[in-house]
Amino acid sequence: MKYMIFLVLLSVCYTVNAQDLDKILEEESPVSSNVVLGTFNGTRLLNGHSVETRKKGILEFLIQHRFGTLNSGFDELFGLDQSNIRFGFEYGLTDDLTIALGRSSFQKTFDGYIKYRLLKQKSGENAFPVSLTVFGSAAVKTIKDYEPDDKPDFVDRMAYTTQIMLARKFNQNFSLQLTPSYVHFNSSPTTEDPNDIFSLGVGARVKISNRVSLNGEYYYTVNPFESVNTKDALAIGVDIETGGHIFQLIFTNSRSMIEKGFIAETTGDFFDGDIHFGFNISRAFQIVKPKENEKMF
Repeated sequence: MKYMIFLVLLSVCYTVNAQDLDKILEEESPVSSNVVLGTFNGTRLLNGHSVETRKKGILEFLIQHRFGTLNSGFDELFGLDQSNIRFGFEYGLTDDLTIALGRSSFQKTFDGYIKYRLLKQKSGENAFPVSLTVFGSAAVKTIKDYEPDDKPDFVDRMAYTTQIMLARKFNQNFSLQLTPSYVHFNSSPTTEDPNDIFSLGVGARVKISNRVSLNGEYYYTVNPFESVNTKDALAIGVDIETGGHIFQLIFTNSRSMIEKGFIAETTGDFFDGDIHFGFNISRAFQIVKPKENEKMF
C-alpha cells in the first residue's frame, strides 16, 4: 500500500495531441469480439513485461535508457553524465507469439526471449476473468570483468528467466498484473549464493487522462544472493500515448533492463535516493502485409 501511495504522490501529467489508444483498439476490433483489449498500453509495464504481445507481422525497435542515480550530485548532473542503454527487436510471429533479441550496455549483455499469450480476458457470454502470458528468456554477459588467466566458460555466464504473467483489466482506468518469476544462474557470485532465484512481481496501470497513464511495478525477491546487498526492484513511470505508440518516462532503483538483472542484481535503495531516471521508446514497422479483413495494429 505504501508503494501505491508513493506512486500517486509522484504522478506527472503530460498533455499530448494524440488519439486515445483504447479508442483505437475498439475501432479496429470486430464488433462481435468479446476479448478485453488494452490491458496495458504496450509490451512493457516499466522494467518488466506486460501480458501484451506484438501483432502478427509487426517488428518493433525498442530503445531503453537508464541514467545514473539522482543522488550522485551536481558533479554528475544528478546522473545524466552516466547511462546504460538497451536496443531490442521484437517480432510478432502471430498475434499471440512474440520473439525478440536485444543487447544491453550493462554488463555488455545479449538476451533473447519468447513470449506467448496463452489466455485472454473476455467479457460477455463466455466471460473469462484474466489474461495469462508465459515468458522465457536467456541472457549472457560478455563484459571482461575477470582476470585474463581465469576466463569463465561461455555457459557459466548465462542466466535464464521464466515468468507467468497474470493480469486483469478491471475497467477502462485500472489494470493489475501479478508476475511469478524464476531466474536461474549457471554460475552464482559465490558458492554460498543460490543459483535459483524466485520472485513475485506486482504491477498496475492507472489511467489519469485520455492519453496519460501512471504505472507502478515492484518485484519482491524471495531468496536474494547472500553475498551481495541486493534490493527489491521498484519502478514508477508515466505512459504517454502518441498516436498508438507509447513513450514511457521511468524512475527506478535498477540499472538493468532485463529480467535477470532487475530481479536478482539490483543494488540501489530507492528510498535512499538511488533512483535512475530513464525512458522506453519504440517504433513499430509492418513487415508482413495483412490479409483481407485482417488488422495489423
